[in-house]
Amino acid sequence: MLTACTKTGQTLCLGNEYKKETLLLIREKEEFICPVCGEEVVLKIGDQRIFHFAHKQGAACFESYDGETQRHMEGKLQLYHWLIGQNIPAILEFYDREIEQRPDIMFQYQGKKYALEFQCSFLPEQVFSKRTKTYLQNGYIPLWIISNHHLQVKKRNIAALSNFHYLFLRPSETGKLYIPAYCPEKHCFHFLASIVPFSIKNAFTYHDANPLKQIKLQQLLNPSNPFKKVAFTNWEKELNRFKINWTQTPGARSNSFLNELYNRNMNLFLLPPEIGLPVPHSLYIYTAPIVWQAYLMLDVLLNKKPGDLLTVNEVSFHMNKRIKRKEIMVRSLPQLNNVSFMEPVLDYFYILERLGILGKFNETTFQLQQRIKIPKSNHEKEMASFEFHQKIKG
Repeated sequence: MLTACTKTGQTLCLGNEYKKETLLLIREKEEFICPVCGEEVVLKIGDQRIFHFAHKQGAACFESYDGETQRHMEGKLQLYHWLIGQNIPAILEFYDREIEQRPDIMFQYQGKKYALEFQCSFLPEQVFSKRTKTYLQNGYIPLWIISNHHLQVKKRNIAALSNFHYLFLRPSETGKLYIPAYCPEKHCFHFLASIVPFSIKNAFTYHDANPLKQIKLQQLLNPSNPFKKVAFTNWEKELNRFKINWTQTPGARSNSFLNELYNRNMNLFLLPPEIGLPVPHSLYIYTAPIVWQAYLMLDVLLNKKPGDLLTVNEVSFHMNKRIKRKEIMVRSLPQLNNVSFMEPVLDYFYILERLGILGKFNETTFQLQQRIKIPKSNHEKEMASFEFHQKIKG
């Protein structure tokens, strides 16, 4: 904790870069209390860690506000000075008594009030969502920044992302989605953008790093990263690897999706190439693209013949049935408004339209132009893949 009150009612913020000698004199004369719980806190002035306040052992809010890591204190202190350096009014550890929440930094920018949270430790989804909702309901724009040590960028364009990572997904002012991260050790912002998951745990993404000194707040709120399309050959390679790894897991035999394919005399490795395509908003859906797109094929597309119509309401009905049975799961994205699982579905249908599978009848209706062929052998799968690659080249 970097901010406390004196018993005379003054606030002492250690982010103001007091010298050690000054703090030693103040500590001799003053007693300090926590602005949240009102209990006494101790000013720690050592040589190993950042100067900070700590509750005495057994205090009521000990677990909530003590035990901060060095990384967390360093990070929020650096971000605070970064904002002050841009002449942006900011308060370190501002406690809002009305909502009983204390963001790491509260600041105002272009007439809007922001609550910046630099998150270094794991936070349960329910707690994250509740804090975010409270901020939004009380006039704050939440700005959650994940500590860079949580990111696992496996390759240049692939990252391992859990539900925890997706909680930090936020929209830029132009509507692009990205995850902001910060590394206090290297004084560097990191951005993950153009995120397209190919499995529950892994996604293609564009990763960009920016030194703190070279970036302004406007660039943090509205990164200029262009949307990067996934190279289909790379997507196909990772998707095939995912299929192999999936079938080798201990729980594969009891998986409801694989069992449904088996009961319909289908094979995961012989699914048509139109199933499991990269879709811009597929991160809205927790379930892997190959699964929810296969369900759309089984529930809707295979039951139609060329010329038949399929409506958005019909597709939504079948998706909701799968969601209720937990065969398809939708991701929780508390910082986004009006997230609908139908958005990636419609993105997928627009791709099928360009491939000649569907035609757009009107704003809410599509027409089947040609059936999706189900390969019965490896040879048929190779032929279907060849024809598919010829289409996407255009």
